[in-house]
Amino acid sequence: MRRRTFITTSTAALMAAPAIAQSASQPEYTTTNAAWQAAYDKALSILVKNTQVMPRYSKPVLIEGSVYQGIWMECGPHEALVYRKFRPDVARNSHMCFFELQRADGQLPCNNKVTETGFGQIQMVVPIAATALELARATGDQELLETAYRGASMWDGWLLKYRNTRGTGLTEGFCTYDTGHDNSPRWQGIPPQCPNKDAKYYPEGFKLPRLCPDLSATTYGARKALSEMARALGKTSEADMWAERAATIRDLILKRLYVAEDAAFYDEDAGRQFIRIRSDILSRVCGEHVPDQALFDGLWTRQIHNPAAFWAPYPLPSIALDDPSFVRPITANTWGGPSQALTALRAPRWFGHYGRSAEFTVMMERWCEGLITDMTFRQQMNPLTAEFTRDGDEPDYSPAALVMMDYTWRLAGVVEEVDRLEWNIRPNHAASKGAQFRLPTDAKSTAEVRYSGRGADLTLGGKKLGRIEGLARLITDKSGAPTALLGVSEAPQKVTLRLTGRPARNVMIKANERISL
Repeated sequence: MRRRTFITTSTAALMAAPAIAQSASQPEYTTTNAAWQAAYDKALSILVKNTQVMPRYSKPVLIEGSVYQGIWMECGPHEALVYRKFRPDVARNSHMCFFELQRADGQLPCNNKVTETGFGQIQMVVPIAATALELARATGDQELLETAYRGASMWDGWLLKYRNTRGTGLTEGFCTYDTGHDNSPRWQGIPPQCPNKDAKYYPEGFKLPRLCPDLSATTYGARKALSEMARALGKTSEADMWAERAATIRDLILKRLYVAEDAAFYDEDAGRQFIRIRSDILSRVCGEHVPDQALFDGLWTRQIHNPAAFWAPYPLPSIALDDPSFVRPITANTWGGPSQALTALRAPRWFGHYGRSAEFTVMMERWCEGLITDMTFRQQMNPLTAEFTRDGDEPDYSPAALVMMDYTWRLAGVVEEVDRLEWNIRPNHAASKGAQFRLPTDAKSTAEVRYSGRGADLTLGGKKLGRIEGLARLITDKSGAPTALLGVSEAPQKVTLRLTGRPARNVMIKANERISL
């Protein structure tokens, strides 16, 4: 099929759209590509609008937006973490609200909405322990670290008590909302919520509870984070305990819930039968790095990067394209096939980890193409056509806005990770046309990328790091010292490095190749 271009096409309204005014303490991005600028600015305006104070918690959090007037544990803390450079207070609040509303028995709320604080399902995907740890590290927030360690430890205890009824050590699913997979064939016929809105109980007669790979993966990721938290807090024996518990549940996931002949992870029902539907369970398990590299490589070939399965023109569908259960026609709010903005937002947590940064570029470009063409920022799009679902799905959805913002920086700007800076240089790309990026760093410095001609000039704290001509990612430490060059294009690229204090260097770099500097 012919994909729509987003590099030169724009309406008169987009051409006239001004950049949003930003404070010096926030990231800044400008480009002469009016269509890209308009989409980026609109994404930021949606996030501003969706920063609200919810009942029962007094500080502003980032809500889901669209038809979802509240914050959910499966996604809200992670979304706010992605937004933290713009609103660090909101990132903190979006974690602390869950710990403040936590019950004495350790149960975390699944959400905090305008209408209620919910406890009728566990609804977890990205571990709140993991995002809290990353945020506390980045900001030096000791109180957050201590609060998150205490709260996430209690939550793990609650899950062991109430979501391990079969005694396997894996985390059990009782209802559709537990995994946030609304209207998915994975949960066909299963009630959306636990009886009487109490996540301690499951409805009778549905071959429940299920052993769930993704819920167990979330528990695994949380335990890894708890181990690191404990070590940071000087609790060495507890750190070792959490590491052992993490290793145990990872081993159980791989031994009991992975089917090698299908290259898929499946739920196991109470009758010990697999629910053989290939869904985004796969990306969620990868998101917590459960598969090792060898297993991932097999999943990549057979499923993730297979055009007949998950590597659709607009990745990643929530059900494999060739799975008989894929829901057609696509309806609103369904995890039965559409590519979901939440899945796209979570993708940076695992693509690079498994050495697939070049292919991730394709996914980022396709998502930005769809968002720029549509401009309404809705929840889900058709993986074959990039058409966003309109009937029943409303605009101004925070995850879609965050994808536009985050992908812009990951495509052509600078990104700060826990231990490094990643300078993504893409001359002649739509996002880099006449572009300037300015990122305040956690070390109270400023990283800048300025495009001109066939390359970009890089500075950190006003000091010139050098110039890169060609398409690649330069990786430096937090002080700007170069450590590696990474190939982030599917095609080989000729790159010229003109790094300060070093002789100019020309290299040919292949997809996902890493060259030490």
